[in-house]
Amino acid sequence: MLAILLIYVFGFGIHLLPVSGGYGRDLTLGWNLPFALSVAQHGLLPALSIVIASMGYWALGMRGMMITNAGEDYIILARAKGLSPARLFLRYAVRNAVLPQVTALALTLGSIVGGAVLVEYLFSYPGMGYLLYQGIITNDYTLIQGIVFILILTTATAVLMIDLAYPLVDPRISYQR
Repeated sequence: MLAILLIYVFGFGIHLLPVSGGYGRDLTLGWNLPFALSVAQHGLLPALSIVIASMGYWALGMRGMMITNAGEDYIILARAKGLSPARLFLRYAVRNAVLPQVTALALTLGSIVGGAVLVEYLFSYPGMGYLLYQGIITNDYTLIQGIVFILILTTATAVLMIDLAYPLVDPRISYQR
């Protein structure tokens, strides 16, 4: 629904962004500025629809973690010590609430890519989601298996990279014995 709304407002309403395709028709393909700007302009609406739709889930999860952390003993003690609200928020509450959200971000990459199939179909955007849709329509099982394999591999790699980046997010976590 969000993609259809964005098409209506930005494509047909104010005529600001193109509503279909991956780049302009009268451009020379290659590594040049007009082609890059056209690709960015054509990809903005599909990217916005995917990002905005997936942010609601993340925001609700972060809100729930912040509410849970607000009642913890270390937050109450820090507030009783007279720490500033900004320090209390950033150093104590966000620091502990962001770890589950980082994991949730990595795990929702699969559903984001699954949503990209529908978004790419609506925008006629030539991406992997649209190619997967074409494979499903034409019963090309080899193509479907290849794309799903790449999606699984990408999601697993993202989860691994985020697990390895945990010590950067929270220094209290280490992988040493």
